Amino acid sequence: MTGIPGRTAVSDNLTAVPSPLVPPVELPAKVDELAASAARDLGWQGIVLPEMKLLGRRICLVAQLMPDSHAERICLGQAPEVDRATVATWVWPEFSGRVPAPAVRIVGALAVARHWRTGLINAVPFLRYCDAAMVLPMSVVITNDYLVNCLPRARAYGVGIASAAPGPEVQLDLPGRCDRAPAGVDGTHRWINELAYEQILATAA
Repeated sequence: MTGIPGRTAVSDNLTAVPSPLVPPVELPAKVDELAASAARDLGWQGIVLPEMKLLGRRICLVAQLMPDSHAERICLGQAPEVDRATVATWVWPEFSGRVPAPAVRIVGALAVARHWRTGLINAVPFLRYCDAAMVLPMSVVITNDYLVNCLPRARAYGVGIASAAPGPEVQLDLPGRCDRAPAGVDGTHRWINELAYEQILATAA
């Protein structure tokens, strides 16, 4: 003891023991490449859009352009509207029939992540609007943590899982559940559609 209340002596001979260094898990390919491969394996028909941060989550949307609505919006000069506050008013009853028609259909949302917890957090919020799945490195999929903790949660939510190996090779590990009753269209749904519409037009350009 040092003689000073509340303090103890520390030996000069103690040395800090470094914590074991665990190399970070790396994705075997670019996010967009893995998302495109996973969408094919899941059977999602549509354009795989570049990863974006949406609702605070990093996600790749898969969307289909609706030709008739797109043509009508071109004729009427109705460009994509990405201001969320503006789009939120489109579902008000007084605007029925006076707002642009949806020009895309969201098929699914893909979360490409290094860990299953991150992937699940990113994917689950989009189940309200479409199918959702996550793409994980093979090194994560073969762990006991994945089998014991990830799979039961993914099955419960209905989130699909694809594993990715170098190449890139993507293999469907768990199909998502497609028997959910669709939620009603709300302001957020319309806003997501407009963001996807803008990205599809940007990709085509």
